[in-house]
Amino acid sequence: MKQLRILLLTLIVALAVSSLARAQSEEPLAIIMTADGTIMPPMLEYFERGIKIAEQRGAEVLVIQLNTPGGSVDTMLQTIQVMRASTVPVVVYVSPKDAIAGSAGALITMAGHASAMAPKTVIGAASPINGSGSNIESTLETKVKETLKAKARTLVEDRGEKAVKLAEAMIDDATAATAKEALDANLIDFIADDTEDLLQALDGFTVQMEGGSRTLNTENARTENVDVSFIEQLLMMLTDPNIAFLLLAIGVQGILIEISSPGGWFAGFIGAVCLTLAVYGMGVLSVNWFGFVFLMIAFVLFILDIKAPTHGALTTAGVASFILGALVLFNSPGTPQFQRVSVPLVIGMGIFLGLLFFGILLIALRAQHRPIQTGSEVLPGKTGTAQTPVAAGMDGQVQLGSELWSAEKSPESEPIGKGDLVQVVEVRGLKLIVRKK
Repeated sequence: MKQLRILLLTLIVALAVSSLARAQSEEPLAIIMTADGTIMPPMLEYFERGIKIAEQRGAEVLVIQLNTPGGSVDTMLQTIQVMRASTVPVVVYVSPKDAIAGSAGALITMAGHASAMAPKTVIGAASPINGSGSNIESTLETKVKETLKAKARTLVEDRGEKAVKLAEAMIDDATAATAKEALDANLIDFIADDTEDLLQALDGFTVQMEGGSRTLNTENARTENVDVSFIEQLLMMLTDPNIAFLLLAIGVQGILIEISSPGGWFAGFIGAVCLTLAVYGMGVLSVNWFGFVFLMIAFVLFILDIKAPTHGALTTAGVASFILGALVLFNSPGTPQFQRVSVPLVIGMGIFLGLLFFGILLIALRAQHRPIQTGSEVLPGKTGTAQTPVAAGMDGQVQLGSELWSAEKSPESEPIGKGDLVQVVEVRGLKLIVRKK
């Protein structure tokens, strides 16, 4: 009887667990992603991974919480293509409060199957800039703007004339709009305080997918976050212009130290690693490579001031060349503000490198004026011990420090016996001339 009760209890628990699991599996799933930063290739990889997870999990909706000042036009177009090809509805949500969907972020928001903004957020200012960091020629500027405007029209043409006009103004005149202004123009679908509020608003909302319309069921939806991976975080960090600048400065300095003082491996290894990471970041950022020439000139001047001391003149010129090169490299006209390096950081690093090489210069100068510490020139006057008798016409051996020397008695010295203390008078080739001390 007792065994029967245990069996029944086990069945009841199993049924309860099964029922709970089934009820949970029947709840709609909402995948939540957080895209905070510039629109660069690492961000695209994050989007692709999130969409793939949402499709594999059979999610009802994928919500991208977006906060970006903008980014690469090419990456933006690839992101839009990936989002529109998703079999899971993608909702772009500009959040949290005070966030911005600027430049490329504005078109990504328009590309969502549905779009929303949190209160006190801003969207727009989508005028294009040249990826090389220089001013766009008028003809090229017109072509790029017209291309982006055509892309924007394809994304918002179903939203009405006001939405199209606002989208075009964002590209032509760098217009920005608040959440309420965007909603009034029907550029977005909702204003939501948070993700929970957004999911409630999405319940019953119909979106247009490639395969046709779909009505969303997000009531009581379970949410799962897809966080940025470590590798994605690292790659995003490398696209920060300040980080790329620091890596470049450390990398070139390490390589030049290794070249000027070969034999060690640490400085060269660190320099090679930092330089490789910096090149990746600069390959993604809008940089003017002409500035790299000034940076190389700066480090050459630093090294020359060490090899042929000019009392700091070349180091001072190197600091000026370093600061100028960094500003040309990262802060050329046409480079967007979010891709510019901090000017105080550049000046501070330039002064730090100047002081560092000036310190090395002082050490080199002191070394030149320091008395000779080794070699035959410093042996006269040193004291040693005779290991054998040293007499006129008969060479002996003298222990001098840890070295055993062949020795000859000087004419004015007394006879030297084994164990006597001797003083070096002169060095002739490999033989010491000594006298008894």
